[in-house]
Amino acid sequence: MLSGDIFVTLLRYSAVAYAARASDGSLAELLLEQMLFKTGRRPSPSEITSWERSLPTLAADLLEAGLPNVEVLLEYHLPLTSKRADAVLVGRHPRTGGLSVLIVELKQWSQTRPWEDDPELVLIDGFPHSPRLHPVAQVRGYCGYLADFLKALDGLDDALAGAAYLHNAFNESSVQSLYAYPQDRQGRLFTGARRGDFIEFLRDRFAPEVSGAPYADMMINSAVAPSKQLLAVAAEEVQHREQYVLVAEQKLAYSIVLHEVEKARAADLKSVVVVTGGPGSGKSVIALSLLGELARRGRTVLHATGSRSFTQTMRKVAGKRSPRVQKMFKYSISLWTRSEMVWMS
Repeated sequence: MLSGDIFVTLLRYSAVAYAARASDGSLAELLLEQMLFKTGRRPSPSEITSWERSLPTLAADLLEAGLPNVEVLLEYHLPLTSKRADAVLVGRHPRTGGLSVLIVELKQWSQTRPWEDDPELVLIDGFPHSPRLHPVAQVRGYCGYLADFLKALDGLDDALAGAAYLHNAFNESSVQSLYAYPQDRQGRLFTGARRGDFIEFLRDRFAPEVSGAPYADMMINSAVAPSKQLLAVAAEEVQHREQYVLVAEQKLAYSIVLHEVEKARAADLKSVVVVTGGPGSGKSVIALSLLGELARRGRTVLHATGSRSFTQTMRKVAGKRSPRVQKMFKYSISLWTRSEMVWMS
């Protein structure tokens, strides 16, 4: 399993400390400094504007909800990806007494309209020909990803929730079409016109009197690996595809790798097996078959290549019937930037 991101979040504060930074105007500058320091990349002007306009609103809402102790992770980096969530709130769940995580996607949109006949795509003011992903679909995708890869959330069905918050949308009729998209716990839509509903949602997710710090530690320090549910889906998807049947030397290589995996696991050692062959010799089929079998055995396994285009192709082929399986295929640059390598175990 994996641990030790180069960075997990750009900034981390308690809600009350976060609100203080938001009120004195230093938050965007601090985020800019941290992005330069941790990633070497300068944020775009639109990112800085978004921080300046959106983050103070969330800070005020947390205090209005009476949640000064919730831990706030700003620009949270989804593990093994290049994606970042605007804000992740972490604390104790008021009913279960366990971990509670809320991903918040902040949007400055005040007016939207549907894009053609696709319910997942919308148009916003200023960009009449550039469709955007529905914000509920975006935050639900983040939730699904964390549920599939963050071990701290494995099996905790009520621990994770998502909210898309259009805090500048004070006219409901201007964004009414967004409500046609289905919502659930991992994807709820809130607007500035329904700010009270958002505040009540926050209160429903967090115990006010308890510090969120130890729960945030639990999340940040969590091992990263495919969940048991995702491994089961991957095994079912890959193992029952007739085009993945192995022949001759392919079967031999497959068996040798499986043997080495079990031997290394029993001895608590690391091992490397190199399978060579020209184009069309079946190396990819061997890798897919190993992915399916090791997933069936409940081993921690991912498929990684050095080619972005090939990774995209593998996602389309192996995850055609189950989009969740596509998460198992990684472009290796997203792995090598971590402090540990990926291996099968």
